[in-house]
Amino acid sequence: MALTACATLPLPVRAQTYPGRAVHIVNPFAAGGALDQLARLLAQHLNVALDQPVVVENRTGASGNIGTAYVAKSAADGYTLVMGSSATHGINPSLFGARLPFDPVRDFAPVAVAVVQKNVLVVHEGLPAHTVQELIEQARAQPGKLSFGSAGAGTSQHLSGELFKAQAKVNLLHVPYKGSAQAMQDLLGGQVSMLFVDIPTALPHIRAGRLRALGLTAAQASPALPEVRPLAQLGLPDFDLKAWYGVLAPAGTPAPVLARLNTVIVDSLRDPKVREHLLGIGMEPMTLDLDQSAQYIATELQRWADVVRLSGAAL
Repeated sequence: MALTACATLPLPVRAQTYPGRAVHIVNPFAAGGALDQLARLLAQHLNVALDQPVVVENRTGASGNIGTAYVAKSAADGYTLVMGSSATHGINPSLFGARLPFDPVRDFAPVAVAVVQKNVLVVHEGLPAHTVQELIEQARAQPGKLSFGSAGAGTSQHLSGELFKAQAKVNLLHVPYKGSAQAMQDLLGGQVSMLFVDIPTALPHIRAGRLRALGLTAAQASPALPEVRPLAQLGLPDFDLKAWYGVLAPAGTPAPVLARLNTVIVDSLRDPKVREHLLGIGMEPMTLDLDQSAQYIATELQRWADVVRLSGAAL
């Protein structure tokens, strides 16, 4: 299943005339989270490369569906973009089904898959579990007593927790929040027991000793947390989940505009300083062209559909 976009408008648009005014990037999740950090970093570089203002807007709600649907209905001229993710263009289509207010394939033209990101399982320093096996034993001894927070229903954090429950055969209570920052505040305060959270959000608290990192959700190690082993190596051999973030435009955006945006984004991700910064906060840059980005998203749609089915997650 490939994502394609019609490249025609009533009036032809040439790449050299774009943009002639401010470009808006919609972040459909809360400010302060990993996606917000990436959106603002890309906006800074796009601002310089395009020689036009690039503004990040936060339109949150409904697991990212509100902001994403807004962009789906926007003019297909390259001036309104959305930060897509494994939530909006991977998990949500399977969780929401016919209630999803947009079609992840028909309504969008992929611009660039920018980064992949691994979540990390962290627990409050006061929780008497120092390993994954100790956590599982504690959860089995107290069914339904331990809770895990997430950035919202349908996020990769939520699905990571659901898959953990299914594979470890434990009963955990899911507590959804409106973003990673709010979930992290409650974990630090002891209101929830654990998070399967993005590394950028967790990293400062891990380094400060306020949280204990038990394992990574991806099967591969992370340069940002080289000392933390994947859950796949810690008793859950089939555990391999990671999020992706990227930029999409409304379907019908002219091909020359998409190509220019992709080139500028990929060039910024190849900048050594940008790469170093992203790797330092747990984001691994991707440099995919338009076709590669479309194919990656199509593959992710199927992969997350399988995870939703296997985990038994439901809204």
